[in-house]
Amino acid sequence: MNSMNRRSVLLAGLGVAGAGALAACSSSSSTPALISPSGSAVAATDKKRTKTGRTHELTLTAAQAMVSLGAGVTARTWAFDGRIPGKELRVSAGDTLAATLSNQLPNQTATSVHWHGIALRNDMDGAPPATQTAVRAGRNFTYRFTADAPGTYFFHPHVGVQLDRGLYAPLIVEDPREPLSYDDEWVVVLDDWLDGVTGTPDDVFAELRQGMGGMHMGEGSNSSSSSSGHESHDMGDMGGMDMSGMDGTTSSPSASPSGGSTSTKFMLTGAESPLLGGDAGDVKYPYHLVNGRVPADPAVFRSKPGKRVRLRLINAGSDTAYRVALGGHKLTITHTDGFPVRHQQVDALLIGMGERYDVLVTLDDGVFPLVALAEGKNATGMAVIRTGSGSTPEAAVRPTELDGMLMAASQLNAADDVRLASKKADQVHRIELTGGMMMYNWAINGRRFDMNDPTARPIIVEQGQRVRLDFVNTTTMWHPMHLHGHTYQLGSGGPRKDTTIVLPKKTVSVFFDADNPGQWMLHCHNAYHGEAGMMALVAYQS
Repeated sequence: MNSMNRRSVLLAGLGVAGAGALAACSSSSSTPALISPSGSAVAATDKKRTKTGRTHELTLTAAQAMVSLGAGVTARTWAFDGRIPGKELRVSAGDTLAATLSNQLPNQTATSVHWHGIALRNDMDGAPPATQTAVRAGRNFTYRFTADAPGTYFFHPHVGVQLDRGLYAPLIVEDPREPLSYDDEWVVVLDDWLDGVTGTPDDVFAELRQGMGGMHMGEGSNSSSSSSGHESHDMGDMGGMDMSGMDGTTSSPSASPSGGSTSTKFMLTGAESPLLGGDAGDVKYPYHLVNGRVPADPAVFRSKPGKRVRLRLINAGSDTAYRVALGGHKLTITHTDGFPVRHQQVDALLIGMGERYDVLVTLDDGVFPLVALAEGKNATGMAVIRTGSGSTPEAAVRPTELDGMLMAASQLNAADDVRLASKKADQVHRIELTGGMMMYNWAINGRRFDMNDPTARPIIVEQGQRVRLDFVNTTTMWHPMHLHGHTYQLGSGGPRKDTTIVLPKKTVSVFFDADNPGQWMLHCHNAYHGEAGMMALVAYQS
């Protein structure tokens, strides 16, 4: 990049994203009447969806399970039907899914299923307490909805920090008029894993919520609560990033407890990534999985040389962004979060929690590592693509492509047929991301979401409006911000997304059309930030 400040350029590119009985109004007298999740407006919108008439019926049993992660590693966790990831669901656009959740979790644990990225009817979104009451242990609940937008999606609980268990699986909505040409496809699910190995997600959250206030930090470790701990960089437009020499990882020293301080069995300190604007994550994970397997015993995809393969990449992790590359190959990005983009060839891509990418790759002859570098955490997950003879790559392999041309969503452009029509925003909402690691007081607009009063202080929209959300990150950590029930567009011509990375001290503006009435969660998809309170409700005025 010649004389340009490489770190500044890196950061610039990313700075540019059945409850009818539930109360429809907040207890606050200033809140207008809201459309109920199961109200007539929701039903009317659902009736307009294009339907094929086909229904896929299935049961998802959420229960405790002992799972094998490969290489002799086992973990007692919670999973759908005893496997991680759960069995892939595949439907065609316009099909109806009738999925019955059977909650067999231990300890009277309530749960739900959220259909991440699907613009479905509000009362089937699976987001307690906004759209339903959580499904109690021993009970069933049937989610019935039409999936009318093709793409790569997944599903997971939306209760507590259950996302960091094994309760997740892909949902693929096929396009009956698929415009891409390819020979085969492989769904690739990434996850950061600790459940049943070093503790549970509830143990992690119990530690994190105590914050860093009482800790003595090791020399050189990073405290996210510092307001001046990271540089601020100008935003700009760029075509790609040369990652040569920018591994973005440092050692991660543990905090040293002093008298009366919090222990740090789970809290990660010193994880730095220039690509993410500094602090990369909160949590120590012993493993990073690709399709439920550790790198020492990887999942394998078998094909033939010259075959063109579609990889559907899903980050189901809770605290980790991954830099993904396939050794010896270029990747052509075709979609993000289910929606097509102008094709872009890269060596590697960055995928935050909740994001999805589709890529095309023409396979060479041999054995190739598909590596997911845990950004800033000095660890990797790996799977293998095999088209010929050769030994399995070493578990710690890091292909040179990881340091090549890398892209994130902020550098992509929406395909012409899905770009929003130019229109002035009718509503503009400032979504200020607040809080820090010192108090672990993550919030939106300075207020933690109140699970006991979900419609208090909602973000109000009206049906038919063009809405602009300005994500203003006042914190010193990055946040993948996810909106339920809609896809928004990054800027005037960026990709259509439902989850986007917002870097520290940066603002990302996104636009969406308010065309799916109800009450929808908006939150950070770091499971621990969201549970701590970085959530809000986007609600339609009745």
